[in-house]
Amino acid sequence: MRLSRIGLLFSLLLAACSPHVELPGPSVMEPRIEADALIMADGYRLPLRVVSPEAAEVKGALVALHGFNDYSNAFAEQSKAWSAAGLAVYAYDQRGFGASEGRGLWHGDDAMVDDLRTTVRLVKDRHPNLPVTIIGESMGGAVVLAALGAEPPVRADRAVLSAPAVWGRAVMPWWQRWPLWFFSRTTPWLKLRPPRGLKIKPSDNIKMLRALGRDPYFIHETRVDAVHGLVGLMDRAYDGIPRLGPVIEKIPTLLLLGAKEDVLPGRTVDALLARLPQDAPWRYALYDSGYHMLTRDLNADIVIKDIASFALDPSAPLPSGQERDKSEGW
Repeated sequence: MRLSRIGLLFSLLLAACSPHVELPGPSVMEPRIEADALIMADGYRLPLRVVSPEAAEVKGALVALHGFNDYSNAFAEQSKAWSAAGLAVYAYDQRGFGASEGRGLWHGDDAMVDDLRTTVRLVKDRHPNLPVTIIGESMGGAVVLAALGAEPPVRADRAVLSAPAVWGRAVMPWWQRWPLWFFSRTTPWLKLRPPRGLKIKPSDNIKMLRALGRDPYFIHETRVDAVHGLVGLMDRAYDGIPRLGPVIEKIPTLLLLGAKEDVLPGRTVDALLARLPQDAPWRYALYDSGYHMLTRDLNADIVIKDIASFALDPSAPLPSGQERDKSEGW
């Protein structure tokens, strides 16, 4: 009897500290684009950076989604090159990141997917008859995958996945899954910092990495329940990959990976390549000198040019010559 009471008490304690999700509010307005923000239907403000050539020179648009703990500044330099190529670039802070409200909290993958779907619609309305490409880096790539697999799918014309984060529970060892489950239910508010001495190299651009370390808008201490939310998003992206064939038939998709990828485990990258529908017309580039942060590495210029080329003509050969056959693997 005593053990049963202890078990019941333990269960109640876990339930009392479940992972927090900052859910969006009800729809109260028509979404719109402002000079420095996207306003969603619930009134939520997504800080926005727009870099565009003159209206007469715009050949297409690019909607850019940053990675976990990052924000729209992740595309500040790339946007200049993309704009010079004729692309109007729309990069926004996703909910809970950068200068958005509720920074550091997890707002749910449904909200992130809906925000992307709404943004693409708004950008299409602003640039009628021009192709709109979505690019997602890391976590942003997971959002793009989830949006492609949503019902209805996002209405983009092309999609670029730059080192998409699909490190979900299916490829995560138990000694990572179980601590996350436990701490997300006991101390979901606990903030974590990357352990010192962690031998992971996200990029060879050390100057850029040091700048991120000083950037007040980059999240340096992550709530446990935000990590829990990220893993849920990656689960959704990973699980939906095999069903994307019909969508990729309509939305040309380019996968970008670095041969020196050091953030996503090798087994995760292998699983990603194995799960993508082999009979669908997705394309794949593997950069010999590339790390996880491909568009900010020291050799990022070749990746940036490839993205611009694909956004303007998804059937053209990539300028870098780094495209691989899908069967080659990683």
